[in-house]
Amino acid sequence: MSRVVVVHETGGPEVLRLEERPTPTPRAGEVVVRNEAVGLNFIDVYQRTGLYKMPLPMTPGGEGAGVVIAVGAGVTGLSEGDRVLYAGDGAYADEVAVNAARVTALPRSVPTDLAATLVTKGTTAQYLLFDTWAVKPGDTILVHAASGGTGTLLVQWGAALGATVIALAGSDDKVARARANGAAHAFNSREEGWPARVREATGGRGVDVVYDGVGQATFEGSLDTLRPRGLMVSFGNASGPVTGVALSMLQSRGSLYLTRPTGGSYVGSRELFQRSIGAVLEALETGKIRPTIDQRFGLADVQQAHRALEARQTTGATVLTP
Repeated sequence: MSRVVVVHETGGPEVLRLEERPTPTPRAGEVVVRNEAVGLNFIDVYQRTGLYKMPLPMTPGGEGAGVVIAVGAGVTGLSEGDRVLYAGDGAYADEVAVNAARVTALPRSVPTDLAATLVTKGTTAQYLLFDTWAVKPGDTILVHAASGGTGTLLVQWGAALGATVIALAGSDDKVARARANGAAHAFNSREEGWPARVREATGGRGVDVVYDGVGQATFEGSLDTLRPRGLMVSFGNASGPVTGVALSMLQSRGSLYLTRPTGGSYVGSRELFQRSIGAVLEALETGKIRPTIDQRFGLADVQQAHRALEARQTTGATVLTP
């Protein structure tokens, strides 16, 4: 038997229930992974609350790492006993069946628990920095929630690419952390006037691109920091979804561009996923990114983990350990 976190109805953290289910059997093209760690992401909250519609009952979680314990028909390149990371639905469990196309063998140098945090956050940072906007030396980028899991990687990797990184974070401690990770300028987003402070840091020019995973609370302020024809990348809804966008908001601020990227468009195929996660692992091994696990919760403590994430009490990455 395998322990599984199940959501029967959408709602608060209390709807996350730990149940026992039969250990999965792989279908053709799948492997079963015994999790050693599962990464926690805000998209898990969106699914739990119903912001992102999922068939119920459902098991949250989209990334993890562990050991292959069973291999389905037609799978090549993976064997029982392999250490792997993966992207796949239903990761909040002791064991999970995963599409083998979204499984990657782990280098010996990469700890399994750290690998579990790199799939969603790492590939998101990769496609945002290389594909949504190809960051190059001399660019100035603004990163919201800069001490969170994805924000930390955006700051570190953006700086490694030669960009001037301006960071926003929700406390003075988190601001200091962003500076330590390579931000040239960092400000407290809970203080009024942060858009003006960001523009001042650019000499009044404005930033080339904004990476905003916060959503509703920061959307208009983010637009105010952009240079003419700059790009607003709204990639998350931590404060609620952005609604009521008028095109005149982009026109009046200098013919701005706006995009809402999702992983399905950037890493949805086997080839795109393997390319992206390969770049993430290379960045890890060369020191361009230096992720940390700052919170650990047992699978049985998943409700507590979600409460901490929603209360903005976390920094870096968070893992669940079966």
